[in-house]
Amino acid sequence: MSVPASAEPATSGSSTIVLFHSVCGLRPAVHADADRLRAAGHEVIVPDLFGGRTADSVADGIVIKDEIGKEELLRRAVAAAAPHSDRGLVYAGYSFGGAVAQNLALGDEKARGLLLMHGTSDIADGASADDLPVQLHVADPDPFEPHDWLNAWYLRMRRAGADVEVYRYAGAGHLFTDPDLPDHDAEAAERAWKVALGFLADLPERG
Repeated sequence: MSVPASAEPATSGSSTIVLFHSVCGLRPAVHADADRLRAAGHEVIVPDLFGGRTADSVADGIVIKDEIGKEELLRRAVAAAAPHSDRGLVYAGYSFGGAVAQNLALGDEKARGLLLMHGTSDIADGASADDLPVQLHVADPDPFEPHDWLNAWYLRMRRAGADVEVYRYAGAGHLFTDPDLPDHDAEAAERAWKVALGFLADLPERG
């Protein structure tokens, strides 16, 4: 799907957003994006799942992720989100953080929305996401999110009941929203955030 050039963010609506960093850790770009969201009227929680450690490449970040371990990272993510879950959270994240966000959103019946930048996660059989608004922004092509995987992911999310939008950015690098990484694509990043802000502003309340 191409990003419509005329997409404008809505002006109403605010959410509490839990924003999970990528495998490169809690870098300055994550804080900058959190400030962007706050300027749009949202409350933003930015957990540091790596305990202050950051990386300048995906390969180095994977080393950190593997040292901490999947179970501990998920425990940290749940601990960060749980105190706010009664508000009806929007879960958001970049790449690895998107996978974390997806897992938490699908386990939270009060979730208001799921915003994925650069990454997705597998979906358990029988998962339910009734009418959950989901928006994914991903490079095209992306070595970490190949077309076959994304097509299967989309179909499984739809079968789970989610309302899914996918935006692809031709020629962008995997982590194209981080200006301090080699993957950065300034035009793609601005287009993605313009659409994402509209998505967040339009999220309905969930019972």
